[in-house]
Amino acid sequence: MSDPSLGWEGVAERFAALRSGIGVDVVLRWAGHVRPGGAIVDIGCGTGFPIGRALSDAGFRMFGIDPSPTLLAAYRRNVPGALAAEEGVEVSRFFDRRFDGAVMVGLLFLLTEERQRQVLTRIADILHPGGQLLFSAPEQPCQWTDSLTGRVSRSLGLSEYRRILTEIGCPLVERYSDEGGNHYCHARRSDYRA
Repeated sequence: MSDPSLGWEGVAERFAALRSGIGVDVVLRWAGHVRPGGAIVDIGCGTGFPIGRALSDAGFRMFGIDPSPTLLAAYRRNVPGALAAEEGVEVSRFFDRRFDGAVMVGLLFLLTEERQRQVLTRIADILHPGGQLLFSAPEQPCQWTDSLTGRVSRSLGLSEYRRILTEIGCPLVERYSDEGGNHYCHARRSDYRA
């Protein structure tokens, strides 16, 4: 039987203990492009620390999805007032709504190449025109084993992500790096689809 949490439920407590504030500055910089007070969905929200909490503290209405019941319970505690759903990104109903922003840190590269394309397309569909997307992935195409879950991870590389994002009407507008050496892509949903 497949694990909808992609291995995260089994390492939830260890993950929560290791989580640091790395990346918060990048997320808040990106959030400066999101409509003030807008609705942001945190995809693979984990415990909500530090990202969901920082965005909530900055005045955004937060929505979190994560297939790990342990991580989602922590998210509900750490991001009071946020709506949360125990769902994986591939099957999520995304609260049957659209968002001003979507953030996905540490998740996309755990998916197969084909599923990464499908997920990016699904996210573009739930963003309002002008909505902002932020996701993390190495800039070079590469494959590695995730240190916590032991699962294969893969980055399609910046050129391929740029191509996919343009194709789905959510072109790349900026790139960021954080103090831990992680790379992020910032895309904006356009008013049209290619």
